Amino acid sequence: MNAFDYFFELTSGKERNFLVGKEHVSFKNLYQSSRSLAAYLETEYGHKKNILLLSANNAFFLTAYFAIIKSGNVCIPLDPNIETENLDYISRLTNPVLIFCTADVARKHDLGTRKCIFPDTINNPEFQGAEFSENGYKVNKDDCAEIIFTSGSTGIPKGVMISHKNLIANTESIIKYLKLDENDRMLVVLPFYYCYGLSLLHTHLRVGGSIVLNNSFIFLGGIIRDLLEHSCTGFAGVPSHFQILLRKSDNFKNTSFPALRYVTQAGGKLTPIFIDEFRANFPNVIFYVMYGQTEATARLSYLPPELYEQKKGSMGKGIPDVELRVVNEKGENIKPGEIGEVIARGDNIMLGYFADEEGTKNALRNGWLYTGDLGTVDEDGYIFLTARKKEIIKVGGKRISPKEIEGVILELPEVVDCTIEGVSDELLGEAIKAIVVLKPENGKDELIKKIKMHCSKHLALYKIPQVFEVKENLVISATGKKIKGKL
Repeated sequence: MNAFDYFFELTSGKERNFLVGKEHVSFKNLYQSSRSLAAYLETEYGHKKNILLLSANNAFFLTAYFAIIKSGNVCIPLDPNIETENLDYISRLTNPVLIFCTADVARKHDLGTRKCIFPDTINNPEFQGAEFSENGYKVNKDDCAEIIFTSGSTGIPKGVMISHKNLIANTESIIKYLKLDENDRMLVVLPFYYCYGLSLLHTHLRVGGSIVLNNSFIFLGGIIRDLLEHSCTGFAGVPSHFQILLRKSDNFKNTSFPALRYVTQAGGKLTPIFIDEFRANFPNVIFYVMYGQTEATARLSYLPPELYEQKKGSMGKGIPDVELRVVNEKGENIKPGEIGEVIARGDNIMLGYFADEEGTKNALRNGWLYTGDLGTVDEDGYIFLTARKKEIIKVGGKRISPKEIEGVILELPEVVDCTIEGVSDELLGEAIKAIVVLKPENGKDELIKKIKMHCSKHLALYKIPQVFEVKENLVISATGKKIKGKL
């Protein structure tokens, strides 16, 4: 089954709005415009071709995203603020036949001779004049529907291939445990190029609910206004969202949200003190602690809210139809209190990494996804994460490779060495710290300014280190390897 048909199965003819707020789009109009555009894509490009989509969350994104999936092609949603180096790498790797993007993206990057479709042209007769035939090509449930790129441990983006079956399975599971229905309305602050954001889109479309888009979380007054004015029943965020709302805005804690039924949190561990604070301020709002990975389409586990006090700090158990285990190096289940790696099995697990057989073999073994996250279990089987096996830092829910940042800083000739690490941060969960070894003749303060300036030219804002520590010497082992923590 095509995931598009599953998403719209119960809602394709509904006249009421699915998208509300600054933009309004009904279920029926979104369905029809996506089908027409899908017909053009199928006629022009066939099937199983890669198509890039770079846009903020808006009606343009929705139409293009669903059209690509319906056409039997592969959608690759990317951050519209992506660095040129990463976009060039992904473009060379995936060889897209078409790019949906906004004009500012096209101005920023050299997109070559590839055809682009922009928001002001997506409704042209050329793209919206065709009728999609259901009697033609049939998508297989195991066909790739989208590729979500994440930062790999080497700094090279990894493309996670998600099938139509993956999308359908994860959407079904999430709807079950969140008990979603047509009365639910989600305030979306998470971007749709992020699997967590996409899961909000999929679930609310499937049940006939609605979404409100807010792409400016920095303006907290707008978040409060949208929750109230649009009677949102749900809010989803990563740790930094909740920390900022609770600690940077007294207005938020002092406001009553009568329509708000529940909130969900994933994208890294939120310290229980913040969850306690939220629950104390909003005792009638259900708080769902969740855990997931892009490789699992989105969600892997959740902690039933009624067990929060009893299992505080736990990521819970597997969501419906997903099996989780914590195993030792032999693949055997660990005993309570021991440390092992979290592995998962279910119809939501990815097809593999695009053009990366070795990475796929390491992650997918005997039908199980090896998450790279270390944890333990209690006597009741609830899982508690203890560390991340991979060298990945999570800042505000975004996964960042230390090696990528180190490589940029080491381009400066005055820098002898650089180590990037994550440090605890009240707002972001983790902040990026750069430990640098400088040549002795260089001034510390001026060079740090130079490093920041250099990073701003080559890295996205959220990848620029917030904390700097300057060391005099680099300590290495007998083999020549750097000994971390002993600079």
